[in-house]
This record gives sequence, C-alpha cells and structure tokens, in this order.
Amino acid sequence: MEVKLPVKNLIRLNLHLSSGISTFVFLFLILNKNIPHPIVNSVITLVIISLIGFANTGIVVIAAKKFQMKSAKFNAFRYTLTYIASLVAYLFVWPVLSTLLHSTPPDFNKTFFTFIVASALITMVTIISQNFILLQHEKAHADLEFSKLKIAQAEAANVLLKQQIHPHFLFNALNTVKSLYGQDTDAGDSYLVHLANFLRASIFTHTKKVSLLEEEFSLLEDYLEMQKIRFGTALICKINIPAYSFKNYYLPSFSLQPLLENAIKHNELTEEMPLEVTIFQEGERIILANTLQKKTSREQSTKNGLANLTERYRLLSDDEVIIKEDQNVFSVSIKLLANEPGNH
Repeated sequence: MEVKLPVKNLIRLNLHLSSGISTFVFLFLILNKNIPHPIVNSVITLVIISLIGFANTGIVVIAAKKFQMKSAKFNAFRYTLTYIASLVAYLFVWPVLSTLLHSTPPDFNKTFFTFIVASALITMVTIISQNFILLQHEKAHADLEFSKLKIAQAEAANVLLKQQIHPHFLFNALNTVKSLYGQDTDAGDSYLVHLANFLRASIFTHTKKVSLLEEEFSLLEDYLEMQKIRFGTALICKINIPAYSFKNYYLPSFSLQPLLENAIKHNELTEEMPLEVTIFQEGERIILANTLQKKTSREQSTKNGLANLTERYRLLSDDEVIIKEDQNVFSVSIKLLANEPGNH
C-alpha cells in the first residue's frame, strides 16, 4: 500500500521552524546592540527560512512522484535541489528584502561564504526535522498496517476454528443416527428433526463471531433433546439463567454446545449413575458444571472442544476461560460479553 506524504505536517513543521528560528535571531540581535535593524533582519530570516522549508516540501512531493521513498535517487534528488534552493534564497532574497525594507544590502564579496554556510546549516536543520516527520509518519503507517494484518489473521483464525466445529459435531451425530435407526426408527426420526433444526440455526449464524445468549441456548436445546433421545434418563441437565440475560448478553458462537458435548463424551452415563449437568449464571459468567465420572475407556477425540473455545474466546476478549476440576465436579466458566457484536 502506497504511503501518502504527510504534507500538512511538513507545512506545520515549516511554520514552527521559521517562527522559532526568527524569534531566536530577533532576541539575539536585540541583546547584541552592535548589529543594526534587528526587526528587519528577523523578518528577512523568517521569510528565507519559510521559503527554504516550503521549497523542501515541494521538492519532497516531486521526488516522491518520481522515485520510491527511501531510495538513493529520492534522497539525492531531494537533498541536491533543497541545498540549491536554500543558497538561491540567501543570495537573491536577502538583498531584495533588505532594499525593500530600507536596510543596508549585504556586501556579496564579504558575505558570500557566510551565505553558503548559513544556507547549509538552515537546510540541514530543515531536512533533519522533516526526516523526523517522515519517519514518524512511516512508523505510524507501518503500525496501522501491522494492526490490520493482525486483525485479518485473527479473523482467519476465527473462521478456521469455527469451521472445525461442524465436522466434529457431524461425525458424532451421524454415528448416533445410524445407531438409533438400528434400534428405534421413531427415535431416529425425532433425532433427525432436532438435528435439522440445529444445522439450520448453525448455518444461519455461521458467519457471526458472537451470538445472543438466547440464540446459544436455542442451539443448545436442540442438541440437548438429541442427547436425551440417545441417553434417556442417563442424562440430566438443569438450566438456571435469568430471563434478562438472554437478550442482553453475548457469547462466542457455538460456545455451549461443545461444552455439553465434551461432558457427555468423557463421562459415564447410565440410568443407575446418570450424568448431571448444570448450566447457571454467576455474576457475569456462565458456568457449565457436570458430575465427574470419567470413562474407563476414552473415545477417540479430535481435540477441538475446549481448546477451540479457549482460542476463539482469546480472539474476542481478554478474559480467560476458567476450567476447574475436583474429585466430583468438572466445570467451565466463561464471561458473558455485554457489548454489541460489531465491537468484537
């Protein structure tokens, strides 16, 4: 992306330099009573430094159109023309202004060397100051590009992580449908209805980074009904969320369903020892807790569940996903997002 020259900043710098140096010259001449016409000489200094500064700005603009910035040709073109313009300003503008302001024109035979040195010094100060402005502008541009790149990278990571959810879920769902139809076709039909509702909702919210809590629980309910068909009374799920929260808080899309899926996958479920899952709100956090009764033989895992949610949550918020485990309970706590989706 092409970097635009900070022309306004360069002009502002020229005004500050010319006014600052001319003020310094005026004070110096006032204190040195041997030098006549302090006001006239200060005005001449102001005009000449302004001309040098604006000439340098114009030369920078021309050079940027002809050559790439930071190239040797760009710097050679800029520095050469700037020093020439500075010398011309001193050799021709100074005597003209001195005459117009009724001051004594300088003697060229005596002051030619002085003009060269003075123009070189003023030009050097101007160039160094403008180089600082250009470097600051380039750094700000580079920081902006880097920020855009990080955002694009985060967006790509978020899309990739969300895409991982669907194959992971479908793999388990299709295996369940196959098993149910081998045992109870009515249960299989009911399961397919909830699966269709779940997939329809998931496609509708596929591009969203975050979803209303109400939408998340709608997805969760279809998934929960599917699991109740599969496990019956071996699965008990209690939900205790204030009605206010459903329409006023957000979560990363597809946050709750993978947590419930994770609890079912890694724990024993029997009618004698049902898996109890509780989903409740505590302050500004949603907590999903389940009784801990780990399977002796673990199912093969795609390892997407908690790691997926943790990574997606990291991309959206500085708050961490809190995972706790003791002898009896495993819980996952995620903070509710109170801002609009566009802010994430």
